[in-house]
Amino acid sequence: MPPRLNLQQVAARSKGAHVSIGNSSEDDRIPGSEEDRQEDRPSVGRILQQARISAGLTVDEVSSTTRVRVPIVHAIEQDDFSRCGGRVYARGHIRTLARAVGLDPVPLVTQYDAEHGGRPAPTPAAPLFDAARIRPEPRRPNWTAAMVAAIVAVVGFVGFTLFNGGAKSGPVSADPASGKPSTASSAKAVPGKGKTDPKAEPKSGPKGEASASAIAGVPGNKVTVKLTAENGQTWMSAKDGDGKLLEEGVLARGASKTFTDNKRIDLVLGNAGAVQLFVNGKEVKNLGSDGQVQRLSYTRGDPSAG
Repeated sequence: MPPRLNLQQVAARSKGAHVSIGNSSEDDRIPGSEEDRQEDRPSVGRILQQARISAGLTVDEVSSTTRVRVPIVHAIEQDDFSRCGGRVYARGHIRTLARAVGLDPVPLVTQYDAEHGGRPAPTPAAPLFDAARIRPEPRRPNWTAAMVAAIVAVVGFVGFTLFNGGAKSGPVSADPASGKPSTASSAKAVPGKGKTDPKAEPKSGPKGEASASAIAGVPGNKVTVKLTAENGQTWMSAKDGDGKLLEEGVLARGASKTFTDNKRIDLVLGNAGAVQLFVNGKEVKNLGSDGQVQRLSYTRGDPSAG
């Protein structure tokens, strides 16, 4: 962890020496005024960039540590917060990047709020999760499918009964000595010995072997991601390998979602500490703390360890 810097140290490193020649409108300003302090204070993105450079870190290293994508890190350092997905996520990214480069995140978040209309008001969650609104409608019974299944069962039972009855009775022939009908034996007599040929005796069918218990596996040629809001509700977003949005919204506590793609699944979790995540059948632990925003990407070979 790089040493934590305060905003005055970062501002001193990012501020260059200014030389003025002649008289200008800037010379008429009162020293120490609010206007001077605002112009002398570097932007949030500039402060983060200078702190990263001072810590000897590259953008790729910061992205790997914070799981914030490289394009978003570049955009934030240029004070472009449009790619963050909203002010709530922009504040979360600022806080995460500040910790990664050794800065106190509180002044930076405060400065961001002051420059972008103040701290966003929390949205009440209770009206959004009305169980009556999301309750699925009762499915009507499919009588056609039930009738087809019943007919198939009856035909199968009749065929099985006829087959077994014919196999047990065997062909009926008349006995020339008594004139009474007799049932021919299925075993063939061996000439001169009066014994039956053991090879001609009917063989019993193979005994059924107990099958192994079924295991819910995942296809090896795809990436499968299952997430469950185990400890609380969370906002989530899922995209496939081509960047197509699969689903986005709030996942209620106890609810689960499963996504599958041939190449990659990209996730954004608004409350990482509340989520239980399985990737390709393996549980991924330590996603983050409560309220932490996480951006995750997984392919067919992930994770290397459960």
